[in-house]
Amino acid sequence: MKILVIEDEKMLADSIKSMLERKGFQVECAYDGESGRDFAMLGIYDLLILDVMLPKMDGFEVAEQLRLNRCNTPILMLTARSDLKDRIAGLNAGADYYLAKPFDSGELFASINALLRRQAGHVNEMAFGNTVLELGTSTLLCDGRSVRLSAREFDVMRLLLQSGKRNLSKAAILSRVWGLDSNAVENHAEVYVAMLRKKLSGIGSNVRIVASRGLGYHLEVKAV
Repeated sequence: MKILVIEDEKMLADSIKSMLERKGFQVECAYDGESGRDFAMLGIYDLLILDVMLPKMDGFEVAEQLRLNRCNTPILMLTARSDLKDRIAGLNAGADYYLAKPFDSGELFASINALLRRQAGHVNEMAFGNTVLELGTSTLLCDGRSVRLSAREFDVMRLLLQSGKRNLSKAAILSRVWGLDSNAVENHAEVYVAMLRKKLSGIGSNVRIVASRGLGYHLEVKAV
């Protein structure tokens, strides 16, 4: 499970990141509203932890823009603004749960697990062409044939499916799959795209991962 923490207090964000990683989550952080919105729109996260008081764009605006753009990732709003009117504003903006600072770590984990259980009941697969990616099993399916993906392959494939026909740059793949602090280079993205192409072909998929010079990759359905 991958979580994005959008919090401008870097020490708090990094503390939440460490706590969640000890529980087995993959966690990345954004430290302002605009960056958090842009990362969240990539659609590769299972949960967003969103502060309200953020530079460049506050949490209410981030939630509203994500929902307007049909990003349905669960949002846990975590903030010191705990007045009833602020809670109502957060929920109306699109948050799924509102947790006030200071928070208890047990309540934070319980809230996260509840939201993830709720999300798991709604979406368990992504499809393009004649091919389905099962999110729960990291498996590609096509006409009765299937292949399991490694963790990295799964993350790259899910990102490509989310982008669909829109070009996705190698830099975006590297930052979202390997992380903002990674030393990964463009060759890493190329290698995993090559492996995914082979696996798609192996199950008879009509999905092509197309490279556009200078723009990255997008998906197409092979012409019959």
